[in-house]
Amino acid sequence: MGVMPTESQSPRNRSLERGVEVLRAFRPGSAQLGNAELAERTGLPRSTISRLTQTLVVAGMLQVDPETRTYRLAPAVLTLAHAMRSGSQLLALASPLMRGAAQTHKINVGLAAPDQDDMVYLESHRYHPRPSQRSVVSGQRVPMALTSLGRAYLAVAPPAETQLRLQHWRQARGPQWRALQMAIEAAVQDVSHHGYCVAAWQHEVVALATPFVHQGAHCALNVSVSTARPLSDMRQELAPILMTLKQQVLNALAQNRL
Repeated sequence: MGVMPTESQSPRNRSLERGVEVLRAFRPGSAQLGNAELAERTGLPRSTISRLTQTLVVAGMLQVDPETRTYRLAPAVLTLAHAMRSGSQLLALASPLMRGAAQTHKINVGLAAPDQDDMVYLESHRYHPRPSQRSVVSGQRVPMALTSLGRAYLAVAPPAETQLRLQHWRQARGPQWRALQMAIEAAVQDVSHHGYCVAAWQHEVVALATPFVHQGAHCALNVSVSTARPLSDMRQELAPILMTLKQQVLNALAQNRL
């Protein structure tokens, strides 16, 4: 389970909160899950999971496979995602600008928002010609602690929330924590001094990210390439592109409010 909101932010309805945790357990590669797997992923008792899955089936959020007694997300979940995308002013204005930058500079451009210990891609345009080991699409999650997107967000996240996450990672990472902590702290300093941070958490993939706030919600914008070139060279080359794109997005949002 990821880090939950602080007590002052915590939902009042515990059953609803647990139901959402069940839905969160479904990820790419985990399209069908049984009660035992859901209990393991959420940390909830199997008796509780059984009640929640039955309720979610009745509510139209889950479908059950009668042969395997496993569950999958129901079509109603997709309508929620569609409503979010189609109703997002940010995506409507940012996506064409992101696509233009990606095409012009032959790079990858992404926009993500925080969710528990991950960053969730809201939009991704990938035009870098060198093949990558992974595809990135809307809805995909990447680890907050390791990525430029996540570290850029941590630089502007509410302090109480960040402290909870750092404590969680300290316990979860064990001996690896010190090096990760130093990398996060360096990234936060970079955002403070330069407006962006750099990470290369995957082999020969360099990414720069910058945070911003829209309608009270934090987001992070990134550019990335697959390359064997030195990190310092790519930072110098990509930083102006990223910061120009960020300003273009902010200008478009400001003009739309006029």
